[in-house]
Amino acid sequence: MRNTAKRFNVKITTAVLTAGALSLGLTACGSGSDDKAADADAPLVVAASPVPHAEILTFVKDNLAKEAGLDLEVKEFTDYVTPNTATEDGSVDANYFQNQPYLDDFNKKNGTHIAPVVTVHLEPLGLYSHKVKSADDLKSGATVAVPNDTVNEARALKLLADNGLIELKKGADSAATPADITKNPKNLKFKELEAAQTPRSLDDVDAAVVNGNYAIESDLQPAEDALVLESAENSPYGNFLAVKEGSEDDPRVKKLAELLTSPEVKKFIEDKYAGSVIASF
Repeated sequence: MRNTAKRFNVKITTAVLTAGALSLGLTACGSGSDDKAADADAPLVVAASPVPHAEILTFVKDNLAKEAGLDLEVKEFTDYVTPNTATEDGSVDANYFQNQPYLDDFNKKNGTHIAPVVTVHLEPLGLYSHKVKSADDLKSGATVAVPNDTVNEARALKLLADNGLIELKKGADSAATPADITKNPKNLKFKELEAAQTPRSLDDVDAAVVNGNYAIESDLQPAEDALVLESAENSPYGNFLAVKEGSEDDPRVKKLAELLTSPEVKKFIEDKYAGSVIASF
């Protein structure tokens, strides 16, 4: 029994030493300063809507990033879901396409952990039509397309309410739906569509409420073509650079945040979009 115990102790000691060596090896491989330096120099991959977000990022990439020591890659997405899920699962490092009410709703519904870094611009939501020249010209029973996601639908209804087309129940906010309409003098009908589809519906409906980025992509000029346009004053709908929680202090993210709020980017937004996109800094 004494010999058996001795052999058993040897096995235990050997196992402990082996585990310790493995642990040290993993620690050395996983947390060395060289890896941190490599991460800081790695490309920063940002998911973005094509217009204006990817255009603004491309301006930064082509004109400001190299001098700032930032390797920036831009990935375009045409929907409002994939940029957040890709950021959550690490497929991209950051995204730039959304506002705070939308993000709050998305995180709550999807269990994601996306956090804002810096607000860059506002895209005013607008009401557009191929059939009438003013909102007052909408006939009784007219059909209006609105985005079907929670935040943008509420935002669309508020736009209509602010311009006297409907009235909303007191307290209706970022979750308002057509069920919250208390007065509808024109008896408007609402067609709920994915936000990206609203500008494409203009030949089929009497009017549509369209997000600014999709309006610009569809060759609409919000400052000129909208029948009514959302006010930029005190708006909670500024679009921001966002990352997964815990990545806010990534030096590459901080660098991009500085570039996105630089005088050069502000001038680019003012010159290119002529009021259809408004810098928020």
